[in-house]
Amino acid sequence: MRSCEGVSSAVPSTESSGPVMSPLRLREVTVPNRLWMSPMAQYSAGPDGKPTDWHLVHYGARAVGGAGLIMVESAAVGPLHRTTSADLGIWNEDQAAAHRRLTSFLSGQGTVPGIQLLAAGRKGSHQVPWVGEGQNGPVSMDDGGWELIAPSPIPFGDLSVPREAGHADLDEVVSAFANAARMAHLAGYEVAELHAAHGYILHQFLSPLSNHRTDEYGGSLQNRMRLPLRVARAVREAFPAGKPVFVRITATDWVEGGISVEEAATFAKELAAVGIDLLDVTSGVLVRDREARPPARDGVNVEFASALKKASGLAVAPVGQIGDLSLAGEVVAGGQADAVLIGRPLLRDPYLALRNWPSDKTAWPSQYHRAL
Repeated sequence: MRSCEGVSSAVPSTESSGPVMSPLRLREVTVPNRLWMSPMAQYSAGPDGKPTDWHLVHYGARAVGGAGLIMVESAAVGPLHRTTSADLGIWNEDQAAAHRRLTSFLSGQGTVPGIQLLAAGRKGSHQVPWVGEGQNGPVSMDDGGWELIAPSPIPFGDLSVPREAGHADLDEVVSAFANAARMAHLAGYEVAELHAAHGYILHQFLSPLSNHRTDEYGGSLQNRMRLPLRVARAVREAFPAGKPVFVRITATDWVEGGISVEEAATFAKELAAVGIDLLDVTSGVLVRDREARPPARDGVNVEFASALKKASGLAVAPVGQIGDLSLAGEVVAGGQADAVLIGRPLLRDPYLALRNWPSDKTAWPSQYHRAL
């Protein structure tokens, strides 16, 4: 796993740790194990959207802790596509250059650096979570916020009412994602992921709950998929052919009249045809209602991931309520998924992955061998 100077480059033995610790090759990128870090926004970027020391230490600790792939948090594809003024950005070369300090360190630890690309849509221009009403607190244009666009002028909870996006707006969204993919490559990222879930703009177009359009971008599933598929094609073309592109996909909105697993499977097949390499499978959070949140149960999206894998033929990695390493191992060993994405448990314990092989010196940094 380790590849930096002075650190072992051997991959931990899979005999004792099982398939979850085996490498996974996607295009020309080999991920050393299948315990991956899910993207989780830190709201700690500088005013220019560049990563800070916080990001280096935060993600660096998880790389030292053995995560095979670290998906850096959502990075906005443009200033008007941010959720907050503290979001990471990946829309210009200065930002890309600043990201290289982070990607260089992650790669040096043997971890594959990935980045999630985001356009917020109607979930933009709000406070950071720990200020005022947080993600429920809109920031007006008079207070430094920005205009929101969405498929339809339907607000998310108490946030500002978005403007219905025109065709020129949608063309700009596609161009912004493609440009962000080029910047991600320049920044040293080996994987790019499109965020098409959790109520952000691509998910907003996919779901009939938030998309009430009557033009070619609304109505039927084929129409509602049009923008997300345009973006997927543009990113796949802009990102190097040897590097994989993931899509975070929602399997269900958990609300009657929203996206169903059957619709998600159709979308997954279309993504496979575009050349997407892996589905990061999640669900819910399109609307503010508590009922729209995924149920509180271990591995809540594992069955969805398995279904989408069968339907599309794509590699899959479920996320959500996977904190137990034995569950992660069962999911991969049983063929339900090709990897697992772990979120909040890695906030609590950056060395969670290393706990899967507590005495294997090839897995641990040389600097920590005295602890074994």
